[in-house]
Amino acid sequence: MSDILHPNLKVKEPTLDVPGKPNKRWRLAFATIYSARALYSLLNQNKKKEKSRKLPLPISSTPSYVVLNVKPEAFSSIDQTTLTAIVKEKNLDLLLEFGGIEGVADALQTDIKNGITTGSVHDVALRQEAFGSNTIFQRPPAAKSLFHFVVEAFKDLTLLILLLCAALSLGFGIKEHGLNEGWYDGGSIFIAVFLVISVSAVINFQQNRQFEELSKGSYNIMVEVIRDGHPRQISIFEIVVGDVVYLIIGDQVPADGLFLDGHSLEVDESCLTGESDHVQINSHHNPFLFSGTKVVDGYAQMLVTSVGMNTTWGELMSTISRDISEQTPLQARLNKLTSSIGKAGLAVSFLVVVALLVRYFTGNTENEKGNQEFIGSSTKVDDMVNSMVRIIATAVTIGLVAIPEGLPLAVAVILSYSVNRMMADQAMVRKLSACETMGSATTICTDKTGTLTLNQMKVTKFWLGKVHVDDSSSISKNLLNLIRQGIALNTSGSNYRATSGSTLLEFSGSPTEKAIISWAVQELDMKMETLKKNCTILHVEAFNSEKKRSGISIRSKADNTIHVHWKGAAEIILAMCSSYYDASGSTNDMDDGERTIFEQIIEGMAASSLRCLALAHTQIPDDQEEHDIGAGPPQKLIKEDSLSLIGLVGIKDPCRPGVRKAVEDCQSAGVSVRMITGDNVFTARAIATECRILRPDQDMNDESIVEGEVFRNYTQDERMEKVDKIRVMARSSPFDKLLMVQCLKQKGHVVAVTGDGTNDAPSLKEANIGLCMGIQGTEVAKESSDIIILDDSFASIATVLGWGRCVYNNIQKIIQLQLTVIIATLVINVVAAVSDHEIPFTVLKLLWVNLTMDTLGALALAIEQPTKDLMEEPPVSLSTQPLITNIMWRNILVQALYQIVVILILQFSGEPILGVNKKVKDTMILNTSVLCQVFNQVNARKLEKKNVFKGMQKNKLFLGIIGITIILEAIVVESLSKFADTKRLSLGQWGTCMGIAVLSLPIGGVVKCIHV
Repeated sequence: MSDILHPNLKVKEPTLDVPGKPNKRWRLAFATIYSARALYSLLNQNKKKEKSRKLPLPISSTPSYVVLNVKPEAFSSIDQTTLTAIVKEKNLDLLLEFGGIEGVADALQTDIKNGITTGSVHDVALRQEAFGSNTIFQRPPAAKSLFHFVVEAFKDLTLLILLLCAALSLGFGIKEHGLNEGWYDGGSIFIAVFLVISVSAVINFQQNRQFEELSKGSYNIMVEVIRDGHPRQISIFEIVVGDVVYLIIGDQVPADGLFLDGHSLEVDESCLTGESDHVQINSHHNPFLFSGTKVVDGYAQMLVTSVGMNTTWGELMSTISRDISEQTPLQARLNKLTSSIGKAGLAVSFLVVVALLVRYFTGNTENEKGNQEFIGSSTKVDDMVNSMVRIIATAVTIGLVAIPEGLPLAVAVILSYSVNRMMADQAMVRKLSACETMGSATTICTDKTGTLTLNQMKVTKFWLGKVHVDDSSSISKNLLNLIRQGIALNTSGSNYRATSGSTLLEFSGSPTEKAIISWAVQELDMKMETLKKNCTILHVEAFNSEKKRSGISIRSKADNTIHVHWKGAAEIILAMCSSYYDASGSTNDMDDGERTIFEQIIEGMAASSLRCLALAHTQIPDDQEEHDIGAGPPQKLIKEDSLSLIGLVGIKDPCRPGVRKAVEDCQSAGVSVRMITGDNVFTARAIATECRILRPDQDMNDESIVEGEVFRNYTQDERMEKVDKIRVMARSSPFDKLLMVQCLKQKGHVVAVTGDGTNDAPSLKEANIGLCMGIQGTEVAKESSDIIILDDSFASIATVLGWGRCVYNNIQKIIQLQLTVIIATLVINVVAAVSDHEIPFTVLKLLWVNLTMDTLGALALAIEQPTKDLMEEPPVSLSTQPLITNIMWRNILVQALYQIVVILILQFSGEPILGVNKKVKDTMILNTSVLCQVFNQVNARKLEKKNVFKGMQKNKLFLGIIGITIILEAIVVESLSKFADTKRLSLGQWGTCMGIAVLSLPIGGVVKCIHV
């Protein structure tokens, strides 16, 4: 009932108050509408046969007591099914039925030149309603709610054993002491286990949600479209059917669509077809573009015909489930460490069980009254079961001590915190393992443009022939027209009015293109649109990083002559020239002497840190006219030799503020910085010296600077010999960059590589850490990277390096803290158990110690931020250096030994020494142990440095967690005596516990004087 009868048919919303009387009129209305639809369908079919797009005449409506909701569609002459069929099936015949690409654009109410009109706020919403939004609904991974993580926590074998012991303790306690008193021990264990599970589940749940949000953000690609006649950047999710989208090398095609205009467009469809061959796209034979494919050459404009789930890529992705869970190498090592320690603890627990059972059944144990527990057959079954439960609980307690279950949780906290902080520092992590690997980086291979420099380019010099030109008035009119023509047409950029009727021009394209176009408009009075109208483009060779040049052949409409223009790297264009223009417009032959003069001019501009480009031209004689463009797809038939050099353009791209300090910070951290650039060797040397990658007095012949072609032509042995010395590679291709990364890795380096272009993808994948530029980076490069640098700044790379080291360092701190607790409590409990004394750390008390250390202690150390000290240490080798270093073992063993001695003295002799009863002594043991761990957290802040308080006052969260731990301990001791089996302590007793614990600090300082 929602089909269109006529676009001008007036409709009203339906009413629910339908009178009961006019049933016949309702049927009449229905028959009328149905007939109208049939008539409209027949008329429409006839119109299609005549290739006409006129709409049927208005059909009069029949009055009725029922108001129908016959909603008109805004796009009546084409529907989504047809649009999908045209592109998905590559159906040229169906496309022609609708009048070709222009006919489809008309049906979608799109102006091919100016894009869609968004003057009406409802236009975009109407298109989304009619054709859907550009959102791909991937099949979600298995639901991971909070309940999921609670269930996962319950799978821990230790916790299951504890719950069994808690149930037995609860049952026997109620049986022996009644419900009012007997539930405390078992109930307390249940509560403690519930707290451990809750904390673990909540932290894991929050971490999972953070990574989900991060994953969603990585899909938010910015796309350039034209709307209302102006280019604008919008999110890929905001694209609608009918949009005109700009595509350049490296872009991901954001939706299904049709080729409108462009040159030399080739796309990689391997993600859909599996074929590695690139597909040529043109308006004649293959105008079909598919979402998810990558542009590998050329540039174009496309008309969007399908978005979201209506695209081929959307259908494919809807069947794929993406699991964002990822275990990093360090997490795998920690799981292995946890497993090893746990097995050792279980072995000790088993031996303790055997020893206690032997002692029990041989009559060497006594009950609370001092009587022998096992008296053969005289022993009651209930007493025997109670003893067995106590022995098993003791063994489980010892086993629980030995399992550092907080380590994996601590790593999750550290990674989650670090990823969020790195995002705030302009680095978006795509792969968690990169957080750890970055801390081990030994060399960084960085691009120049946009990373070391601002990528804010401006033309500062122009040489016409052998003469430096400051004023365009000195240039002949004909030559000036040639310069304007070459710049206006041989480009992928453009200019446009900022707003309708405005005189202010804005420029689009790459930073280099924008610099040249703005210079030509402002200094040479170039009228870009006029020049485009006066010429017909014949052939185009688009610029890419391998060729370092772009060319175009055009036919002038005024005199029908054919002209070829080239633009690119100065020495490459110079090699293609055999003559040059002077200011008068005359051409002069270029001999070796004059060629040398031009080379010196290029070197001089490069030495001033200028990027040097050359413009060249030639006119094609009538008898050599090229293949006509209308006869088929464009061919790459552009004359490449015997050109006339027009001029040399010097473009300044200033270094980023702070880049010199960032490079020096990396170098002081033992990380070599290498610059790989497409600029010539002189420009590369000038920028590298300015950034301190090279010393000012460094000789160009000391093998620290090399050109890509030279490096490529080395033998493998020569490359391996020289690669460590190279600091700058100039005139490099993406293959040269990949070759250097491979050589550095073979030499044992951990390599971080920056990249932004499609051709950088192999290097980004090959490197240990791929760093893609977020602003200039193509989608292909971003997908190949591990971390995206959102502001394209090298200073952010140095920050990422600091965070990588901080992640590893914080994990080592937590390992040191938790192993100290494990060793101390394990030894104390074993010694106490086999000495016929009650273990000082019962299950409940041990759970409390673990909760404070595994959660609060880990959180306190996890939020430590990078320090200057970390950037003064050499890189850590994750593959060869042990996770627990000799320095850590020294700190662990000394602190554990101190705690063992103190606690065992209190356990065996605490009552007479302190003059207290057993209940107070046990409470002081618990209190002293917890406070020792609190002060040991402070010790763990610096693994080697003696001054552990440095910078602590800045870390308010660390101080807050320490305070919270002490407050919670005071609550457990003073207010939860029945649950925790504690006794309230006096101020003097608190002072004694605090004094013993504080001694951990000076002991930690003294032990760091011992060199290991």
